[in-house]
Amino acid sequence: MRPFLKPVIGAVAAGLSAVAMAQTVTINVASFPDLDRGIKLAIPLYKKINPNVEIKLTSLAYGDHHTAMTTALATGANLPDVMAVDMGFIGKFAESGGMEDLAKPPYNALQFRDKVARFTYPLAMSGQGVMVGMPVDIGPGALFYRKDLLDKAGVSEAELTKSWESYIEAGKKLKTATGAWLLASAVDIKDIYIRSDLKDGEGIYFDKSGKPTIDNARFRKAFELAKAARDAGIDGKIGAWSNEWSEGFKRDKIASQMMGAWLAGHLNNWLAPESKGKWRSAQLPGGAFGSWGGSFYGIPKKAQNKAAAWDFIKFLTTTKEMQIEAFRGYDAFPSLIEAQNDAFIDQPIEYLGGQKARQQWKLAASRIPAMAVDKFDPVATEVVNAELENVLEKNKDIKAALADAQAAVAKRVRR
Repeated sequence: MRPFLKPVIGAVAAGLSAVAMAQTVTINVASFPDLDRGIKLAIPLYKKINPNVEIKLTSLAYGDHHTAMTTALATGANLPDVMAVDMGFIGKFAESGGMEDLAKPPYNALQFRDKVARFTYPLAMSGQGVMVGMPVDIGPGALFYRKDLLDKAGVSEAELTKSWESYIEAGKKLKTATGAWLLASAVDIKDIYIRSDLKDGEGIYFDKSGKPTIDNARFRKAFELAKAARDAGIDGKIGAWSNEWSEGFKRDKIASQMMGAWLAGHLNNWLAPESKGKWRSAQLPGGAFGSWGGSFYGIPKKAQNKAAAWDFIKFLTTTKEMQIEAFRGYDAFPSLIEAQNDAFIDQPIEYLGGQKARQQWKLAASRIPAMAVDKFDPVATEVVNAELENVLEKNKDIKAALADAQAAVAKRVRR
């Protein structure tokens, strides 16, 4: 028995008693990489506690998984017992009507609300307060940068983070001195800025009544900063997760990347392992705090084994030792505050030059606003990105672009 299993048994045994006395039960779990690694880590540990539960994992690529789950919810066929949902889809799934409300009995998930990062629960709820997922990991935003390239250009971390204007000016110095782009895409700046300065309960694109709030000062500033970065020639016009993006890291062409804390693991494991010791992490520019992704587990209404599914979800999401195991195993930053307070947070990260960056990510997690989600957020994102592309590539007037985006979203999401 692994050392950490002893406290786990005491913590979850009571909740599993009904399952443990039953005949063998099979839980079907649908997930996607890298979240599926957490399931793989959990299966042997969970079975030591409850050998009568078999766990069958089906994993598809990120997009394929969410497409398949969307279809399954619409048709009521091929539904798993436990469904993994990324933050980008949680609003859509919350409004689908096909998921169990975990806030209600027999789940009573609200009892765990104070135990997890405060911004996670609102993300999992529909406009009517239906809670469709338990948070398992989060992606506190960070600015990763190549210290060696910045040193060569005479640029300090403070110049990168003081403000968005200083970030862009630092990029100009960097490009002149090294030929490297400061960031892969100017769109990244927009993505962060539109999430900046939001208050708890506010949405990115819509107000509480469902009206689009795109044609405003927040989006205008975001577009202006992205345009300034593009005009300065400091971005590579490269989309994340493309072949050009990964090659940019390998060939020292991208000097910084704003993304979730989990990017450190991706850089170390497959994007740029040869750059070990050269990268560092900082807070986002201009005092911004935001979340990149985050994962949830929910239960479809037509699932076959809901009681067993809920016990397994609780094991994944509310057990400190399991959350730390996932953190160690594949850099999944824990949603559980108790796990965030573990001594593992204080350990130096060799890839980041011995930096104790997890402490920084923990601070960021505590400052991220509890934003509201809307099922039409993906629609708004698509429209806004198309208009920003018109601004960046066709020099469309920003005021006109935002007015057009506002009108297009309002037309497409008529309530």
